[in-house]
Amino acid sequence: MLGVIGGMGPQATLLFFQGIINKTEATCDQEHLPMIILNHTTMPDRTEAILTGNTGKLFEMLLKDAKTLEQNGCTAIAIPCNTSHYFVDELQKHLHIPIIHMVRETVNHLATAKRGIKKVAVLATDGTIRAGIYQRECEKRGIGVYLPSPGKQSLVMDIIYREIKRGRPGSYSKFMKIDEEIKNAGCEGAILACTELSCYARQKPLPQFYIDAMDVLIDKVLAFFNKSR
Repeated sequence: MLGVIGGMGPQATLLFFQGIINKTEATCDQEHLPMIILNHTTMPDRTEAILTGNTGKLFEMLLKDAKTLEQNGCTAIAIPCNTSHYFVDELQKHLHIPIIHMVRETVNHLATAKRGIKKVAVLATDGTIRAGIYQRECEKRGIGVYLPSPGKQSLVMDIIYREIKRGRPGSYSKFMKIDEEIKNAGCEGAILACTELSCYARQKPLPQFYIDAMDVLIDKVLAFFNKSR
């Protein structure tokens, strides 16, 4: 049984759940993956916690949820929120079941599926960027990271916080300004390193230049449970 710490944000959790269903090799209800989803919408904002250094309450809530899932029979945990992966290695020390690491698996996918890629942009919240979680994983695999300029990073945050999280469509014109900058910077790909951007990619289909961390997480979960279509 899969345990999901969700609600960060709710649309992203729904997208993850639907993705699991869509990609599962199943012919009846009973062949789908059992799961417990904690749609924990009252979780403190991850970016704010990291930027202010007030991470204690958030960590304790994540740990409580993870232990609840473990105690209720889950055999692996997924967290469809990139920024919260700042805490995953520390959370893992307190658990007896694995957390499928979305950030690490995305970079591993990038390094193996797109061999020879040397430079990738990371489109993420300020918290994910400040935490350096993608930068560290890419460095281990010899991949250079490009971070959007302050002006374009503010557009990334607009799409995440002022549009998708508020239930609005993401702005195509803003995204295209970001797209122009990262391609002009010589990036050979870009990671959608925020699950709200995964939601955007369902609204406005993107080319293979973009690697969606949510898609990688879904695939890795199904591979773990031998449920892939």
